[in-house]
Amino acid sequence: MSNQPYGYDGYDPYQQQQHPQQDYGQQQYAQPQHQYAQQWQQQPVTTADPAYLPPQHPTPEPPADPAPERQLTPAERARAAGLPTVIEPGLQPAALTAVLGALLAGGAALGQYALLVPLVLLQAVTAAGWFRLNGMWPARQGIALAFAGGLTADAVLIGVGRENAPAAILGTLGVWVLLVLVLQLRSHAGPDERMQGLMATVAASALAILAAGHLAAVPDAVTVGGLAVAAAVLARALPLPLIVSVLVGLLAATGAGYAAGQLTDLGTDGALLGLGAGVCALIGHRAASYDLPSRFVHMTAGVALPLAAAAPAVYLLGRALG
Repeated sequence: MSNQPYGYDGYDPYQQQQHPQQDYGQQQYAQPQHQYAQQWQQQPVTTADPAYLPPQHPTPEPPADPAPERQLTPAERARAAGLPTVIEPGLQPAALTAVLGALLAGGAALGQYALLVPLVLLQAVTAAGWFRLNGMWPARQGIALAFAGGLTADAVLIGVGRENAPAAILGTLGVWVLLVLVLQLRSHAGPDERMQGLMATVAASALAILAAGHLAAVPDAVTVGGLAVAAAVLARALPLPLIVSVLVGLLAATGAGYAAGQLTDLGTDGALLGLGAGVCALIGHRAASYDLPSRFVHMTAGVALPLAAAAPAVYLLGRALG
């Protein structure tokens, strides 16, 4: 007979309550693992919890734009390639210079107002040619300002007379430089562009105003100087070596000045005046040849600069020799 109480069937509820894992713990661990994976996948993932976010890799910053390269001018590209940057005006600009010089000489022989017509044309071409020679085109305001300076000098000279020419020319030049400075200060361009415009406008205005020296000079000196410049640039356009061409041009200017002096009151002194005008004309001719000039430069600065540069010599030598 068993010592267990009546009705005992091996089930001990007290033992079941004390050790519940012995009864269902195996069922707990017997659940397949993929159920936990499915439950984890079904849980909503929010961006508030960074533990559930995939690893974030920093986005590489785009490379900084390289600094824009400065555009090279045609002259700079020619220098880099070893090509010549000095191209002298040819025969056609020289012929136009000779025609304009002959018009100045004939106008001076006819009278002050007849001289004024080719002089105004010379001043206009000088202003436009200088801006184009400096690579500034279009520059309508600067050209108009420089041309207006030349016209103002002409008007002042006609008003005060030839005897007060130095004060008229220098006074107009001083006023015009001050005017150009004021206008450039009001410009909204960058510093480099503003400085370039200032220098080009001052130089163009000075050349246009100094060209009025033909109007201030003695008429016989203008006649001799105009013909001397015409001879110098025509001789300079001949296909000769540089040194030979310069010497031939100076000899031609001296001979033309001597011949023209025989037709005026200057006489043999015309040779000296022709030589001085020829030297200045060749300097202006050379200036129009720099920095790989275009055909437009040759047809403006190449035509006008020899005559504009010769104006001070014509005035000073004409007063000294007359």
